[in-house]
Amino acid sequence: MQKRRLGNLEVSAIGLGCMGMSSGYGPPADTQQMIALIRAAVDRGVTFFDTAEAYGPFTNEKLVGAALAPCRDRVVIATKFGFDIDPETGERRGGVNSRPEHIKAVVEASLKRLGVDAIDLLYQHRVDPAVPIEDVAGAVKDLIGEGKVKHFGLSEAGAQTIRRAHAVQPVTAVQSEYSLWWRGPESEILPTLEELGIGFVPFSPLGAGFLTGRIDETTKFDSSDFRTVVPRFAPKALKANMALVGLVRAVAARKRATPAQVALAWLLAQKPWIVPIPGTTKLHRLEENLGAAAVELTAGDLQEIDTAAATITLAGARLPESALKMTGL
Repeated sequence: MQKRRLGNLEVSAIGLGCMGMSSGYGPPADTQQMIALIRAAVDRGVTFFDTAEAYGPFTNEKLVGAALAPCRDRVVIATKFGFDIDPETGERRGGVNSRPEHIKAVVEASLKRLGVDAIDLLYQHRVDPAVPIEDVAGAVKDLIGEGKVKHFGLSEAGAQTIRRAHAVQPVTAVQSEYSLWWRGPESEILPTLEELGIGFVPFSPLGAGFLTGRIDETTKFDSSDFRTVVPRFAPKALKANMALVGLVRAVAARKRATPAQVALAWLLAQKPWIVPIPGTTKLHRLEENLGAAAVELTAGDLQEIDTAAATITLAGARLPESALKMTGL
């Protein structure tokens, strides 16, 4: 597996997003099977694993910690704080919470669940409008000074927020949604990160499964799958957006690759400091995704994709309105 740098942190060129193993995409997967899958990813060269206290809540951190315990010295574990979650019951209380004292309490709990002495990369999950980002960065700086955190990250933050945080505590990586289906970060976020030397970690790099070509307007999602409330996954929007899948399929056929591999290869080709974190619960999909690192898209391929994509009008917001209000994009 090729390596890339997020700031001064070296990781595998493709990471593994672990959220879907515990929440988000329907009922949780079998714990032992997911431990085996995470370890299979390590065996195949993946060194970058993404989790959060909110995934479950709490259960995903425990899963990732247990799976990576035998190879702790060979991997980078990223987790997140920022939602208001009852530490006893795991109940999501509906809002965000990045008060410094809360951040420090969350970190102590995450360290225990992960079974680690230090968190490699700690993201603020969502910006808290009630807490100045300077105070958030200062709290993480304190934790870094104490040896409990190694690197600071932000998720779904706007360009000015990134700059303000970076001035207090250097930001190693920013995580936001980015794919051929959602290119919002290109206007302000990517130029800001390039200027500041910050890495970028796209989540939902396959458009929450849409860019794999295995979803259409007839697809039925489990009631606990977050896509049931996402506007762009409504049947009418899916039907309109199939033109983008057609484009990816056409390139994949020519490259003797799969649509998922082309979608990931396109991200890798955008910048050398971009590290996507596709998630899966299946070994053959893990192997398919990792195969994207070997798919080379030429300048001509990239221009063809951009030109064709520009003619496609995409339908549906990427998140429900309530969730969009919690992002800086």
